[in-house]
Amino acid sequence: MKSFLENTWKHRAHVIMALPAFLILFFIMYVPMAGLVMAFKNFDFSKGIWGSPWCGFNNFKFLLASKNTFFTMTRNTLLYYLLFTALGTFLNVVLAIAIDQFLFKRLAKTMQTIMIIPVFISYAAVQFIVYAFISTDTGIINNTMGANIRFYSTASWWPLILTIVKMWKDVGYGSVLYMSVLAGIDTELYEAAQIDGANKWKQIIHITIPALIPMITVMLLLSVGNVMRSDTGLFYQVTRNSGTLYSTTQVIDSYVLNAIFKNSNFGFTSATSFFQSIVGLLMMLFANGVVRKVSPDDALF
Repeated sequence: MKSFLENTWKHRAHVIMALPAFLILFFIMYVPMAGLVMAFKNFDFSKGIWGSPWCGFNNFKFLLASKNTFFTMTRNTLLYYLLFTALGTFLNVVLAIAIDQFLFKRLAKTMQTIMIIPVFISYAAVQFIVYAFISTDTGIINNTMGANIRFYSTASWWPLILTIVKMWKDVGYGSVLYMSVLAGIDTELYEAAQIDGANKWKQIIHITIPALIPMITVMLLLSVGNVMRSDTGLFYQVTRNSGTLYSTTQVIDSYVLNAIFKNSNFGFTSATSFFQSIVGLLMMLFANGVVRKVSPDDALF
């Protein structure tokens, strides 16, 4: 204890600099975790969290009892995670390499700025952009093609629509991280490769991509913890929470939001969130363990 205090005082300047971030993390991420106790209680507004009676695992049993709904939303959550992660990582890397290799650097910077803009547009606004394209009566797609596709009542179209919207919104910003790695690659490596007769493709394959692998690994590991979570705005607002689309658009997060609005059963919603967190934790530990065995330098811990 004494050595800890001495070390803290010795590095007091660093401690003070880190204190705001620590306090924000503590009060926003850790203090609310006490509310997980609601997952094991039959929550009563009049009694509060701590005064409400215990109900054991009844909330979890209720979650698992609705087999069809639970299977559908879990399947959708996992499949969308895999699709968005795989396609998003691929496009992030391709876009970063394309901008890095672009001959007109000033134009490349302008393109990069334009591609980052969508990430700052909220899904409350994105839903109107999507509606302008796919509305049955006034939508650009139906009017241009002379078709009469009812997108908001046809569930089969929405995996494609949601994927396009997600990629449009996130890929430009996601490529920035990989571009920062590319900026740190020693140019002498490319010069040596050119002397050896390597063209652009071989330089990308043997120099650029290997340099990106550690960052790709870290980003994938960080995303695995959110395997059971989805972008609520995307699945709730863009789809306008249409019940006819639930078979392909309902994920766990949108299901929880619906449950809060319709039933106000906070014990059940807390149990669902707890389930998501436990699965995410186990998946991240498993993925990190695999990476630690294959490539210890790229593991998070």
